[in-house]
Amino acid sequence: MSHLLEINKIQTCFMTNGSRVRAVDGVSLYLDRGEIIGIVGESGSGKSVTMLSALQLIGAPGKVESGEVRLEGIDANLLEYDANSAQMRDVRGGRISMIFQEPMTSLNPVLTIGFQIQENIIQHLKLSKEEAKARTIEMLKLVKIPDAEQRFDYYPQQFSGGMRQRIMIAMAMSSKPDILIADEATTALDVTTQAQLLEMIRDIAKETNTAVIIVTHNLGIVARFSERIYVMYSGSVMETAETAEIFKQPEHPYTKSLLRAIPRLDDPKDRVLIPIDGLPPNPATRPDYCPFYDRCEYHMDKCLKGLKPELKEVGKGHYAACCLTQEEMQAKEEEVRNKPQKAAPVRKLKDEICLETKNVRKSFPIFKGMMRKKIGEVKAIEEISFKVRKGETLGIVGESGCGKTTMARCIMRVYKPDEGSIVFDGTDIAGFKDKEMRPFRSKIAMIFQDPYSSLDPRQSAGSIVGEALKISKKYKSQKEYDDRVDELFRLVGLDPALKDRVPHEFSGGQRQRIGIARALSSEPDLIICDEPISALDVSIQAQIINLLEELQAKLGISYMFIAHDLAVVKHISDRILVMYLGRVVEIAECEALYNNTLHPYTKALLAAVPVADPEVEAQRKRVPIQGEVPSIVNRPKGCPFNDRCSHAMDCCREKVPQLKDVGGGHEVACFLYDKK
Repeated sequence: MSHLLEINKIQTCFMTNGSRVRAVDGVSLYLDRGEIIGIVGESGSGKSVTMLSALQLIGAPGKVESGEVRLEGIDANLLEYDANSAQMRDVRGGRISMIFQEPMTSLNPVLTIGFQIQENIIQHLKLSKEEAKARTIEMLKLVKIPDAEQRFDYYPQQFSGGMRQRIMIAMAMSSKPDILIADEATTALDVTTQAQLLEMIRDIAKETNTAVIIVTHNLGIVARFSERIYVMYSGSVMETAETAEIFKQPEHPYTKSLLRAIPRLDDPKDRVLIPIDGLPPNPATRPDYCPFYDRCEYHMDKCLKGLKPELKEVGKGHYAACCLTQEEMQAKEEEVRNKPQKAAPVRKLKDEICLETKNVRKSFPIFKGMMRKKIGEVKAIEEISFKVRKGETLGIVGESGCGKTTMARCIMRVYKPDEGSIVFDGTDIAGFKDKEMRPFRSKIAMIFQDPYSSLDPRQSAGSIVGEALKISKKYKSQKEYDDRVDELFRLVGLDPALKDRVPHEFSGGQRQRIGIARALSSEPDLIICDEPISALDVSIQAQIINLLEELQAKLGISYMFIAHDLAVVKHISDRILVMYLGRVVEIAECEALYNNTLHPYTKALLAAVPVADPEVEAQRKRVPIQGEVPSIVNRPKGCPFNDRCSHAMDCCREKVPQLKDVGGGHEVACFLYDKK
């Protein structure tokens, strides 16, 4: 056997409503010792199911129907073993370990983390309890868990999200596996934590000669960390090659489309994202011909005539599953290039101020005991000051827990701020009671992160969008109401004929469009977009970003765009505000912030964002960031970033730096720029 792992023609099916659905349709891939490969594709492409199939972790109503999984040193096909056999248990967690997306669902909350890692070591390495404990502490130190000896007896809920994922890495690596599968292992984490963990996985893998499979939809991650890539779509591998080759010379139309749909940090500000039209085919009704045909800009009549195309070599070590010849592809490429592209929408920024906050603070009490005695308070946001002009987009970035959403809720007046002013359209609403706020409720709307949980599953899409119209009583007749709901559906690119459907009958992108239509229904002056695209696929993200930009140009709305994806924020924002631990650390015009980054935290944040181009990645300067975001309850004295900053001085540990304008409206809260 020439490879460490070989998966050949694996096919996995699920029985749903009496029909057989092929979730994975003949996938083949290989992995060599010490190699890092990436598997990318949209949700539902079969990435995770392929990995679970190889480990025989598919439960009813699913079944691995055919294929081979061969592991170095084992003569038999792994799929011939019973899923619960001793041989498969030795492979799972022993030879092949897996890190899942959500660590809290993988860790047992009633057992200490030390016990859980130790148990894995005893099972696979057959060590004594004392030896296993020593190995556990060694692994916790390897993944940089501070005070590993003391934290051996901690429970999962006593750690932050990033720390829990480090514990999962320690557990996965504790049995000295040959292969580590990271299945969207960093998707739910902040960009800095994500970079730290992936760099740690890479370093440990290279030290121990462990092979790694990174399963993700983030093309930037595979550009930075992978050596080879498999691009999956609708249960099949569409293209595979070395990472540099696939980004430099993508051959399959799907790969080309994915790369055009994603915003990049090094993009020009006015670049228009080109989304992939339509949706992936339903696996239950997948056609026999190329599954990408209906969404492909390059398709020809010949694509409909044969069966699904197989991978064929288009260059040394470069394979693509496409019906077109190189000559046909080049001709189509020319045709696509010469198509008139949609120009960036032209917006008119006004000098009038839509929203201005000054020194806004919000704290939450900490209670303890049966009598609910107040023992302290959490200062969620402090001294928040900024302006949003009419027709402008203010991007707001920062790690989880920095106060972005608390600030948004204060502006929405879900929370009443403890201090400060919130001036909206010339009126200070900070101290308003509910009755006083009523006229302003319709003028500030919100688009939420999860388009499913923010919609009532029992209401029709039409009634969700029209609810604000009924509350405001702006429309006197049923016809006026129906016409306005239809207009809102068309405005966000949905067919009004769909308004009687309920949320679960829509795709994720369509649900987010319903959320946008609901926000627009009250004719707001300001929309707060709270992570509106983080739960969506790359191609759907591009559609929603383009839609928001078009609506802003058409209606003159102001946006506050909260996100942790700095490439998206750069693409959509006019100005950017950076927050850390409840405080604003930098505000600047978009290009000024990216071209002349001042605050050490902003520099670390930008350096942590991977660019979907291996050549660019190789030339970028790394800005290391120490540790994790401290607890907001035990905020460091002085500058909130001083304990993680490589430039920290004595004054940083004593005093809190104030925002100061260093020229051109670029404000920064850092003593490095204090002229005194």
